[in-house]
Amino acid sequence: MKILVTGSSGHLGEGLMRVLDTGAGEAIGLDLLPGACTSIVADLADRAAVRDAIRNHHITAIVHAATLHKPHVGSHGRQAFVDTNVTGTLNLLEEAVAAGVDRFVFTSTTSAFGRALTPGDRQPAAWITEDVVPIPRNVYGVTKTSAEGLCELVHRDSGLPVVILRTSRFFPEADDRDEIRTAYPDANLKANELLYRRVDLEDAVAAHLLALDRAPALGFDRAIVSATTPFTRADAPALQQDAPAVVAAKFPHYAELYAQRGWTMFPTIERVYDNARAREVLGWTPRWDFAYALDRLAAGEEARSALAVAVGAKGYHAAPTGVYTTR
Repeated sequence: MKILVTGSSGHLGEGLMRVLDTGAGEAIGLDLLPGACTSIVADLADRAAVRDAIRNHHITAIVHAATLHKPHVGSHGRQAFVDTNVTGTLNLLEEAVAAGVDRFVFTSTTSAFGRALTPGDRQPAAWITEDVVPIPRNVYGVTKTSAEGLCELVHRDSGLPVVILRTSRFFPEADDRDEIRTAYPDANLKANELLYRRVDLEDAVAAHLLALDRAPALGFDRAIVSATTPFTRADAPALQQDAPAVVAAKFPHYAELYAQRGWTMFPTIERVYDNARAREVLGWTPRWDFAYALDRLAAGEEARSALAVAVGAKGYHAAPTGVYTTR
C-alpha cells in the first residue's frame, strides 16, 4: 500500500507519518507548509498538483487530514475555507478515482455537529452519535459537512471505499475561551475533556489506520472518534445538573487526585460523544480515556501518550493570533 497523507505538517498528519514510517506501508506526506514529515509542498486547491502527487508516487490509499480549522475562522475568509476544505477534498476524491486509488479516509470533526451540541435550558446533556443531524455553527462546520457530502457522493458514483472519521479534540493548544483558560489549568481542562469530548493523538492515529484497513470491506461509513466515555444515556440529565457528582459516583478516587493538584471538575457537561460505532466497525480499542488518565496521574506520569508529547503544539497561524501559538 502506498499512502498519501495530507496535512502531514499538522498534529494528526505528523502523528500518522511517524507511525506509518515504522510500519509496512510506505507513506508520502503532503502539506501546504513544509515540515519534517512533508515531502510534497502543495495546495490541495491546485488540481494539477494533486494529480501529480497521486500519479507520480503511485498512491493506492489516501488519508485526507489537511484542513482549515476552527482557529482559522477569525483569520481566514470563507472563500479560503471553501478552497481548502471543499475544493481540495473534491480534487483529491476525483483524482483518486481517476488513478485507481482503492481506499480513502477523510478526517472530519465533531465540530460539524455545531448547534446540535447545545441542549436547551434544563435539558439533559446532548448524547451525540452519528445519527445526530449536524447544524453547523460557522464556515468550518459548513465546509467539513460539505466535504463529507462529496465523500459520500463520490463513493456512490464510483465505488471508491470511503470512511469518514469525525474526530473530537486532540490538539494540545490552550482553549480559545478566556473564561475557561482562567478557570482551569490546561492539563486539568484536557483531563476533564477525556470524559466526553477529547481523544489522545495516539488513539486518533490508531483509528485512522484501522479505517484504512477496513475501508474496502466497509465501502462507506462514518464514525465518531473520541475517548470512550464512562457515561451512559441515563447519566445525561444529571450531567447538566451536577457533573462532579456523576463523575465521583464512577470514580470515587478522582476528587483526591484532583485536590492534590488544585484541579476541579466542570460543574456541568452539556454533550457526550459516543464512539460505539467506531469501536464496532473499526475494531478500535482506544486506551487514553479518563480512567487511564487518572491511573497515570496517580503514578506521577504524563496523562498524554508519548506520540502526543513528541508531536507537540503546532499552532495555526504564521503570526500571533489570539491564544494560538505560531507556526
